[in-house]
Amino acid sequence: MKHTMEQRLNAYEKGYNAIKPLFGLGAYLAKSSIEKQLLNLIDFRVSQINGCAYCLDMHSKDLRAAGETEQRLYMIAAWRESPVYTDRERAALGWAEAVNANDVPDEVYEWAREQFSEEELIDLTMGVVAITSFNRLNIAFRTTAGTYIVGQHAV
Repeated sequence: MKHTMEQRLNAYEKGYNAIKPLFGLGAYLAKSSIEKQLLNLIDFRVSQINGCAYCLDMHSKDLRAAGETEQRLYMIAAWRESPVYTDRERAALGWAEAVNANDVPDEVYEWAREQFSEEELIDLTMGVVAITSFNRLNIAFRTTAGTYIVGQHAV
């Protein structure tokens, strides 16, 4: 099957009313007790797993602008073996990967509960819900990657 990188349609223009609730979820998460940098790190990792070039471009730029190091971005696929992540970040990454895979074992839940309150764990889960939704939209319609400007979608 031949793949072209040409954008199929602009879902953000043509389907704004359908997508608007996702922006509302993003606004809620921006005010949640989960650190913005941690949410962006989760967005980056989940987008990496799901293969969303647009979201990878966006979140890598936002993370770098907020002071994230290149080393931590390069190593995130191997976060379990990398000493550069905190226990809270590790628990969040493990949770996000499990939720994204639709398989959350008890040990992953217990690990996450050691680092996050019940409300924070719900917010973290909603962050995964939001980014996977955006991943699917951008992949389906081949949203052009590489053009994102830091803060472009800030809420």
